[in-house]
Amino acid sequence: MNFQALLASKTDDKTSTALVDFDEADLMPGDVTVAIDYSTVNYKDALAVSGRAPVIRHYPLIPGIDFAGTVQASSHAGFAVGDRVVANGWGLSQTHHGGFAQRARVNGDWLVQLPDVFSTRDAMAIGTAGYTAMLSVLALEHAQVMPDSGDVLVTGAGGGAGSIAIALLSRLGYRVVASTGRLAETDYLRQLGAAEVIDRRTLSEPGVPIARERWAGAIDSVGSHTLANVLAQTRYRGAVAAFGLAQGTDLPASVLPFILRNVTLAGIDSVNAPQPLRLQAWARLASALDLDKLASATSVVALADVPRIADQVLQGQVRGRVVVDVNA
Repeated sequence: MNFQALLASKTDDKTSTALVDFDEADLMPGDVTVAIDYSTVNYKDALAVSGRAPVIRHYPLIPGIDFAGTVQASSHAGFAVGDRVVANGWGLSQTHHGGFAQRARVNGDWLVQLPDVFSTRDAMAIGTAGYTAMLSVLALEHAQVMPDSGDVLVTGAGGGAGSIAIALLSRLGYRVVASTGRLAETDYLRQLGAAEVIDRRTLSEPGVPIARERWAGAIDSVGSHTLANVLAQTRYRGAVAAFGLAQGTDLPASVLPFILRNVTLAGIDSVNAPQPLRLQAWARLASALDLDKLASATSVVALADVPRIADQVLQGQVRGRVVVDVNA
């Protein structure tokens, strides 16, 4: 059986993508086959599709680190035909065909049963970005950063992970400060739940090793000088959950916030997170995420639109979440 897929190829060190008819028999090994309803475009997907970073390890490959759909065939004990499932990370878009297609065959251990409250479209409106945001919230809670601890900063606030982090934190009772380079979107960020919006330029330039205490906690998707400045401004026994590199992979910081203020820097890895943590994150999303706010932060595109959207993501022109209807 053939189906539509976005296939990435590489020739002379240049990555290209094309919509193709893909034979289901050519899918990689796995014990669960899924009829995909939706995927999504994350920052990592944009890097993979554009070839800007070596996300894809071998070519040709179907990109897409996420998908949600219905089990079509299964020899895995945990899944039956008709189950609604979601996949985030693992080897998808790196060494295994991913979600920018109408079918996927994967190891059932990579899948999570979709909570009843979510449609498959909701699941991809959340996607790895929202799932990572929830992992970040869990990390803050683990470090005892609670709603009464003080302001929590979200950097890269207009992006997918930032938007959902704001919605989650505000729903949980935190006072959220959003950092963005697009101040024209202040109303949008306030509608998501931000109590205050600041210009990212206040954090993005080289700063001092330690500064006036401001943040009880933070969720950072930017890295580089921004993360260094956030750490320098974090209050005693505060915590910062970091998962992004939009500004850069470097960290020009000092040890002073760690040894003088007992600040915790929690790295967030969504790709290889263990199954119990994934289940916890999706269960918390089901109880803590306002679906109306999620809808307000989401747009839907067709599979053929992915390369164009990927370029916009890398240029910082996309607000919130972009869901891919692979059957459109």
